[in-house]
Amino acid sequence: MRVSSSINAALPGGAVAGVRPDAPIATRETARLPRHPRVMLALLTFVYVINFLDRQLLGILAKPIQDTLHVSDGQLGLIGGLYFAMFYCFIAIPVGWLADRTNRVSIVSLACGIWSVATIGCGMAGNYAQLVGARMLVGFGEAGGVPPSYALITDSFPPRRRGTALAIFNLGPAIGAAIGIAFGATIATLFDWRDAFVSIGVVGIVTAIAVKLVLRDPVRGGMDHGNAAASVGKAPFLGTMRMFFTHRTLMLAALGSGATQFVTYGLGNFAVLFLMREKGMLLTDVAIWYALVVVIGMGGGMLVSGRVIDRFVARSRTVYALAPAISLAVALPFYVAFVWAPGWPLALALLTVVMLFNYFYLSCSVALVQEEVRPDERVMSGALLLLVMNFIGLGLGPTYVGWASDRLSAGGHAHALQLALYSLAPFYILAVLIFLALARRLRGTVRSIAA
Repeated sequence: MRVSSSINAALPGGAVAGVRPDAPIATRETARLPRHPRVMLALLTFVYVINFLDRQLLGILAKPIQDTLHVSDGQLGLIGGLYFAMFYCFIAIPVGWLADRTNRVSIVSLACGIWSVATIGCGMAGNYAQLVGARMLVGFGEAGGVPPSYALITDSFPPRRRGTALAIFNLGPAIGAAIGIAFGATIATLFDWRDAFVSIGVVGIVTAIAVKLVLRDPVRGGMDHGNAAASVGKAPFLGTMRMFFTHRTLMLAALGSGATQFVTYGLGNFAVLFLMREKGMLLTDVAIWYALVVVIGMGGGMLVSGRVIDRFVARSRTVYALAPAISLAVALPFYVAFVWAPGWPLALALLTVVMLFNYFYLSCSVALVQEEVRPDERVMSGALLLLVMNFIGLGLGPTYVGWASDRLSAGGHAHALQLALYSLAPFYILAVLIFLALARRLRGTVRSIAA
């Protein structure tokens, strides 16, 4: 049975959640719940797959790109980090405000089309400056993909199923990275790294058209308890920003996620290069084994975290913070062992465990933010969450690792990239401390409400 059908059936007289039974027929018709939430989830997840695949191609194809365009580790770190994040993070804010006031499906479709065209541009770049410009445009487009999708999924599933739904959506990075590794490495081996960018760009353009034709924008707050849908208005731009940055719970979630992403993006953008340079992997090995590690490790972490949220959140909201805190504490020793491992088979086995526990934070933070804010603030709040965590993690993580590798190499260190990755370990501890502070905050809030 479809989710929307079961919810409607549970309401008196088939009323729509959040809409008064005595409301005019036109109002109730306008506020219909989504007919096919699973189709919504499946297509938005595929869009996220394309989104992350585009983003990861640069790291996956780092070696052939370096050989062709003659760029250093530091330059690669800037393209995949700061240059990309400048557009991806900050453009997301006005896009989020616009999506909260207009059709969110149209925003996702347009964004997918823009970043896909820009991905084709990456494959046509003839020098470093052209590649930088194309990557910035990719960031501009991708800024409009994820925040509206968070809100669309939240408004398509009831609270008790949102953790799992958002976890399935967050499989996008795992699937996208795995496909990107297998596809990108294979194309680069058989043809040329440029062909990988062009092919994925074409797939993205077709997907953008499908989103516009298939999906429709569900009512804002339609799956929430009470009269949320009836009270939805148009949230003010500055008011929503002020609310987010003065809300201690939201900021702790964003900062904890940012510290975590400093590690995940710092590692992710250089993992393939590290495995090939330091561990002896070949591009053909990467296409098979590293792809499996990503889909099993990262994907497993996303799914398990979603189930953990849905199972324990009814007992205590502290699960939003304790789950990532505990998982990151478990991941730290495996991460250090991965960087140390003498060969790539052992390194990949350890990396699988690292990825399994590295990604609990994402579904937890997204679900918490979506629950904390009003329905008319969800897209922009999701964008602000991405702004904070991606500027710290995506913007600074790869930039730092590339810079540290270049500096250590210039200082005569034979394993500069390995030492740079070792230096990410303290950020695990920082992230754990922030999430523990968030857990204390959530526990205090619950006690205050009870009192």
